[in-house]
Amino acid sequence: MNINNIRSDFPILSRRVHGKPLVYLDNGATTQKPRCVVEKIQEMYYSVNANVHRGVHFLSQAATDEHEASRRTVQEFIGAASANEIVFTRGTTEAINLISSSFCREFCKPGDEVIISAMEHHSNIVPWQLQESILGIKLRVLPITDEGEIELEELERMLSSRTKLISITHISNVLGTINPLEEIIEIAHRHDIPVLIDAAQSVQHVPVNVQQLDCDFLVFSSHKIYGPTGMGVLYGKEKWLDKLPPYQGGGEMIASVSFEKTTFANLPFKFEAGTPDYVGSTALATALKYLSDIGLENIVRHEHEVLRYATEQLLAIDKLKIYGTAKNKSSVISFLVDGVHPYDMGVLLDTMGIAVRTGHHCAEPLMRRFGIEGTVRASFAMYNTKEEVDTLVAGIKRIAGMF
Repeated sequence: MNINNIRSDFPILSRRVHGKPLVYLDNGATTQKPRCVVEKIQEMYYSVNANVHRGVHFLSQAATDEHEASRRTVQEFIGAASANEIVFTRGTTEAINLISSSFCREFCKPGDEVIISAMEHHSNIVPWQLQESILGIKLRVLPITDEGEIELEELERMLSSRTKLISITHISNVLGTINPLEEIIEIAHRHDIPVLIDAAQSVQHVPVNVQQLDCDFLVFSSHKIYGPTGMGVLYGKEKWLDKLPPYQGGGEMIASVSFEKTTFANLPFKFEAGTPDYVGSTALATALKYLSDIGLENIVRHEHEVLRYATEQLLAIDKLKIYGTAKNKSSVISFLVDGVHPYDMGVLLDTMGIAVRTGHHCAEPLMRRFGIEGTVRASFAMYNTKEEVDTLVAGIKRIAGMF
């Protein structure tokens, strides 16, 4: 894995911010896009643009072929059994809303329970709270340790005949914790409970195979895995997707429509109302192929080394505390420096060309768990280097000295 070659594929990394070389460490929010992804978007609009699945003319057929080939690329990337199990959405958030709405309508009654963890993103909290108010389900929260690890022994105690689904993040967007999915899924399936995995922070960092995991649903966003915004993926086992009612109605998701009755299309189109983002799907597929060519194993190795180095260097800074010290962790470091507000740290780092995230990171309950309002978050990607870590560390030391 040649880091210089990879960085050259991302033109934005060579720009300057406030007169300084850009150090982009906000990859947990969104990743930058390689040249091939942007070129694919241009190619689709300039060469193949037409509505898919509806036309008999050449461009429509060509666009349809590209779109459906992209579905097969996603299927192969996550190891799904069939392309019918791949539903394109607008992102992780819409995918979780789809499952929370359709699953609860079909399988839940008042008093039934859904289990999430204390480290979830708002996108895996609020949709279930909406179902609490609509259908009267109950949301239960699996606790975590001070190190940011799931208290797995609590899961068995929380399960009951009322538990209908477990929805949990693979990797925390704040703590970087890699959750023990195999154990969680094994426990859940022993009780015939399906599991939804929020993989928004994992598919770009570690290999994910849904058949090996045996998860029932898995969701992720394109823009966090080097693809375009406004595009995402819902994987669901065919046996579950067949049972779920449609989330939205309109064109594309129907078999036939009359004023008396409508019948719905087969999978996956039952869940894809309206014109799909066929440009986004092909650009996402391009990003996945780009990652596959580099090799996720190589990416894991590089990012782990950057994380190890960054952790070591940051902990050497006086009065700096890292939140999230799990043994099994991905390339995210959230921290505070005593006496420096995270917003001040973020703004001052920005003047040095360093892009980090500050605030609650769409995880307010997690912040309350640790008794803080927010953190500074540095999240690394395959194109980040130890030299950029050195720039970050020097910036933090300089700012800490101001206070």
